[in-house]
Amino acid sequence: MSATTAPITTRKAPAPPGHQRWPAAVWALLATTLLARGFGFAYPFLSYHLRHLGFTTQTVGQAIAVFGTGWLLGQVLTGWASDRLGRRRTLVAAMTTAALCLPLLAQAHTATAVYAGSLIAGIVYDAPRPVVSAVIADLIPDDAQRAAINGWRHGTVNIGAAITGAAGGLLAGQLGFEALFWFNAAACALCALIAHRYLAADAPTATSRNPASSSLRSTLRDPRLWLLWAASNGALICAAGMFTTLPILMEHDNLPPSAYGWTQLANAAAVIALTPVLTPWLSRRCGHERPMLGMLSASALLLGAGMGSAGLADSTIGYSLAVMVAVPGEIVFFIAASDVLNKISPADARGLYAGLWGSTLAIGVIISPVLTATSLTTGGATLAALTTLASGVAGAALCLPLIGLTHHRPALTAPTTPLPAVT
Repeated sequence: MSATTAPITTRKAPAPPGHQRWPAAVWALLATTLLARGFGFAYPFLSYHLRHLGFTTQTVGQAIAVFGTGWLLGQVLTGWASDRLGRRRTLVAAMTTAALCLPLLAQAHTATAVYAGSLIAGIVYDAPRPVVSAVIADLIPDDAQRAAINGWRHGTVNIGAAITGAAGGLLAGQLGFEALFWFNAAACALCALIAHRYLAADAPTATSRNPASSSLRSTLRDPRLWLLWAASNGALICAAGMFTTLPILMEHDNLPPSAYGWTQLANAAAVIALTPVLTPWLSRRCGHERPMLGMLSASALLLGAGMGSAGLADSTIGYSLAVMVAVPGEIVFFIAASDVLNKISPADARGLYAGLWGSTLAIGVIISPVLTATSLTTGGATLAALTTLASGVAGAALCLPLIGLTHHRPALTAPTTPLPAVT
């Protein structure tokens, strides 16, 4: 069955998601996500490291752009590989590559070596994302339980990001920036060991009968995937602003770097407080036949309004409040988008679908600071606020044709991998 004709998959829960214990592999993947994010120093501290080595601003900017390009490509490559080569094999290979590459990037002293290292590091930086999405879809046939897992997974990502900022600054001050890359590499090596230990061994499946080129072609022809991709870009340009454009806006208002740290603390506090409240409610909504497109549209609007209001702030409290307004939209977005993705993804292309959709975060990270900087230069903070709001509105509007496409698909139950014995 091609991706363009695949029915929306759904399965009703026999019991609330809290009544079923999660497989050990799911816990292992949440631990991997926390490790990869919590010790993911390579991206946020790469510019500091390169400046410390004496590279020019132009070289640093180009290295960051190359890293972002690798991040985007890596989502698609690892998603495709997880379908064709296997989940465990792909994740172990990506994390092992990261463990070997990051120390070399730390030792790079020529522009060519920096660019090459940045590209490879970017490819494997967020490699767990599409693999984890595919494994959760494989192991958990119930939509509500998937949503619960994805809610806590998103909370884990945010907690990891908070650890990265706090621990990275402390370690860099004590041991230097180069040490951060070694810590990042060690965490990736541990992720590879966890994946090898707890993920099921890859074996030939029915999906291997379909040529890779056929699977790719059918995926690229699915209009639902591309509408979800476009809508997610609109929302994630806003969400990425929490850690890419806030420093630009706050520097424009002559606020010290410590002020940005307070906004990230507010972000983490809001995520920790709201995730246990919103996740059970959203999980129950995921049990319906239709994807959560209404919630996805609302989350894009909330992200646009929250991060758009940051353009009107001029104090640490104002920026922190803007972030806290946007956080509920961020939580709803990742659960709702994952629900839509799971319901439109055919079983033989879950990794590829997750990889293509996962590229939206990399695109948001690339576009968000450029959009804000251009707006500040040409029209000031008010224009920056309006362009961010417009991005959220565009993401919400793109959900409308997606609603039409999904409602015209038959709501049938597709075959899913049975839930294995749990621990």
